[in-house]
Amino acid sequence: MNEKMSDTPSRLLRLLSLLQTPREWPGSELSARMGVSARTVRRDIDRLRQLGYPVEATMGAAGGYRLTSGAPMPPLILDDDEAVAIAVGLRAAAGQAVAGIEEASVRALAKLEQVLPSRLRYRVRSLGNSTVQLSAPGPKVDPGILTVLAAAIANHERVRFRYQSAASAEAGRHVDPDRLVAAGRRWYLVAWDHDRADWRFFRADRITEARGTGARATPRQLPAEDAAAFLKERMFALAPVFAADVTLHMPAEQVADILGTAQGQIVALGPATCRLHGLTDTLEWLATRLATLGCEFDVHGPPELIDHFRTLTARFERSVRKEKE
Repeated sequence: MNEKMSDTPSRLLRLLSLLQTPREWPGSELSARMGVSARTVRRDIDRLRQLGYPVEATMGAAGGYRLTSGAPMPPLILDDDEAVAIAVGLRAAAGQAVAGIEEASVRALAKLEQVLPSRLRYRVRSLGNSTVQLSAPGPKVDPGILTVLAAAIANHERVRFRYQSAASAEAGRHVDPDRLVAAGRRWYLVAWDHDRADWRFFRADRITEARGTGARATPRQLPAEDAAAFLKERMFALAPVFAADVTLHMPAEQVADILGTAQGQIVALGPATCRLHGLTDTLEWLATRLATLGCEFDVHGPPELIDHFRTLTARFERSVRKEKE
């Protein structure tokens, strides 16, 4: 095999970077990844062991190499792409809705830059000087709460906490945590609620006094593909949904080009007229889209959409009267 990585130090760093991934690596896969022979891989494994890295080898068809979990380890080694990825992640974390994360991210990034080679330090600093983090206001999540919940999820442990609902009512909750979901600047806990005997989601910024109980959580199957899908489905289910029914005096093809088929079913009634049937949870947004189509239209429903257009019409008329006065 062509020895692509002839520089031994660089090759060892690459090998160590791969082995630090928590999985078992077959020798053939390491050989293919690094572009060297199986013999070179075995030789480099021996070199890492001599340097103090606890590399374990397993025999058999499914055997391979891995770093021993929990053993004393020399300092963490990162390759170029990994170092830059961590730097990018730390900068992005500064804009997240976790209390104190901005300062902690800056401190961690400063420590990382101190140990980076000069070529990487230049790349990381150039990235930082060329970007601006857009942060939005909003409630912050206690990082201690996230740590407790994450540990309970990893340990399959039940949790108790205090929770403040949207109506500002606070109550104790007893749950089997499943996953934390980061949705924009909101963090949510998806969990089985023992008091409700059902799956629920909780905003992490409204959780206080979280603690593991020591009791083991009961394994359960989420009624969705994963926690993110469950959260999305439940949030949409809680939002008001309106069935829009509108006749548009515009060709169906033209309406589809402007609105897109995702907005609902568009049925042609003639060469220059069509009917739109769709669901929306935001009347204001739908009204704006219809008003900017540039055609006449007749709203058949829902009543809330008709009332919204009446309100807009009265508002427009008042604004015109004020201008004339």
